[in-house]
Amino acid sequence: MARHGGGRSWYGKVVGAALGVTMLAVGASVYTAQADVVNGTPEAGASAKPAAVKRVSPTIAHASDAGPRGVNITIDDGPDPRWTPQVLELLREEGVKATFCLTGIQAQAHPGLVKEIVADGHVLCDHSVSHDTAMDRKSEAYQSKEILDAERMITEASGGVRPLYYRAPGGAFTPHSRAVAASRGMRPLGWNVDTKDFEQPGADSIVETVRRELPNGPTILFHDAGGDRAQTVEALRRVLPWLKEEGYSFGFPVR
Repeated sequence: MARHGGGRSWYGKVVGAALGVTMLAVGASVYTAQADVVNGTPEAGASAKPAAVKRVSPTIAHASDAGPRGVNITIDDGPDPRWTPQVLELLREEGVKATFCLTGIQAQAHPGLVKEIVADGHVLCDHSVSHDTAMDRKSEAYQSKEILDAERMITEASGGVRPLYYRAPGGAFTPHSRAVAASRGMRPLGWNVDTKDFEQPGADSIVETVRRELPNGPTILFHDAGGDRAQTVEALRRVLPWLKEEGYSFGFPVR
């Protein structure tokens, strides 16, 4: 479910001041209090020590590792047992790799799909446990739990493959949430093209939005869960070949 508007409308909210202080406050110790999930809310539970990971930049990534004519296909809110398989099949047909931003709840519910995503060569992104688009108005402890519990749930569902990025639900980043993610090797991930597919505007509208807004930057936001995604599937069926015809290559967000 999206809170965001178009493109980078949320990006200006992110304030870098005091980020260094926040980074110091976020050590491995912040990961010691793991949680189970009850009714979509993280609850205190068994602890788990984090694996050794390399800290990455806390700045929000938009660029593609495929270069100036590269694009990043990013798929949010899944996995979903109805729509994710259809998206995966399309990506296979087109030979395209994507970044899947998974919620902890959905990953835990559908581990087979998470493993299928990984087996197909796509990369994983932490999209929080419960997709709370008001996370930026919650306590730092709450933000940490949502991010770190989702990391654990996704990693367990995948069979040990960790998410490489963190995308805040609705773009609700804070300096603290970016620092937490970066401390765990997850680069904060933004977007340049918001297809608005979540609003179900019609496949034609989704395709036109991609064509119109792609000059804004290479990272394109789609959804494979949270409602009827037939329009998204149809739009992807048309967008992926068009991108190839226009000379774009497919990559992953820079880390």
